[in-house]
Amino acid sequence: MRIALVGYGKMGKIIDEIAQKRGHEIVARLKETPTAEILNNPDVAIEFSLPEAAYENIKACLENKVPVICGTTGWLEKKEEIEKIAVDNDSAFLYGSNFSLGVNLFFALNEKVADIMKNVDEYSCQLEEIHHVHKKDAPSGTAISIAEGIIKNNPKFNAWKLEETQGQELGIFAIREDEVPGTHSVYYKSEVDEIEIKHTAFNRNGFALGAVVAAEWIKDKKGNFTMKDVLGL
Repeated sequence: MRIALVGYGKMGKIIDEIAQKRGHEIVARLKETPTAEILNNPDVAIEFSLPEAAYENIKACLENKVPVICGTTGWLEKKEEIEKIAVDNDSAFLYGSNFSLGVNLFFALNEKVADIMKNVDEYSCQLEEIHHVHKKDAPSGTAISIAEGIIKNNPKFNAWKLEETQGQELGIFAIREDEVPGTHSVYYKSEVDEIEIKHTAFNRNGFALGAVVAAEWIKDKKGNFTMKDVLGL
């Protein structure tokens, strides 16, 4: 499979290595907004750039009918526009706040626990996410996905908020620390005990592998997808 890497920072370089080990060809390594010429006719583009660049990068790929796997967070106010562009151009788009296979299993577990806890009034709930000091958005896209999973399955909550909350808001505490790849925890706390579900990434390789697996899956497909589609969850 021919892959264009749009955004070539730390994640792009790890994806490059993993994709080649899986037998794929990297036909473009881009740090600028892609054009048809520099995309070099790929089967799929994997986009890990910056929040301020993501929209134009994805739009350019889709308008050239190149399916896009996007892992950039912090731009989601324009996600619906991108999904329409994908459909209008008979292409494909898959956004993931986190491509780690383990995190996506964690998402499914989180929703199940939230559904169980909706009838247990003795427990409060909050989220915590820890990332490296270079991460620009807070809370993380992964933490937002976790919060949305809880809100969808537990009517005690109707919105999430960073740190201090009131009413039916679900609190997310974002910590930036050293070079931590990513740790996400959900706490259910009562007066007598605490239940914690947690995912800890040891390095970025899991994110990169998941992005390549998603790229393999989306080739020749049309429409908008998530990692749930890739994993059959």
